[in-house]
Amino acid sequence: MRPALFVLPLTLTTALLAACSPEPEVKRGPPEAPAPVASAAPVLGGVDLSQPLRLLGTEPFWGVQVTRDALVYSGVDRPEQRAPNPGPAVTGTVATWDVTTDKGARLKVMLTATECSDGMSDRTYPLTARVEIGGETLNGCAATVEALDRAGESGRVE
Repeated sequence: MRPALFVLPLTLTTALLAACSPEPEVKRGPPEAPAPVASAAPVLGGVDLSQPLRLLGTEPFWGVQVTRDALVYSGVDRPEQRAPNPGPAVTGTVATWDVTTDKGARLKVMLTATECSDGMSDRTYPLTARVEIGGETLNGCAATVEALDRAGESGRVE
């Protein structure tokens, strides 16, 4: 007796061999990075801290302007001092800037999300301000420049 020899068509042979072979490895590039998430502007007591701010106090009269780029301290009979604005550190209900001015003084600005009266007007501000500069601590109030420009001489600054 003679053994039988089967001849399979080439396409069937290829299909059977492919079914038994491991799947070829597909080269892929690095995983795509997730889309960047826009960071929200810091808000304290309903006040957008990315907007220009004005801090002010009385006895002695002083002020700090906070812009996108700088903090500018000024006061009666005091030299103006400027510092770059690195942005505030916000923790709970307090925002803090801690910088060195162009005159070499440490300027620490703290805003607290509590209403404030400047003691001289009938205005109520949304933020309480505390400024430390040159060994002196100054207390006052703060709001956005836009809110102060819209406000009257009395009432709430919003």
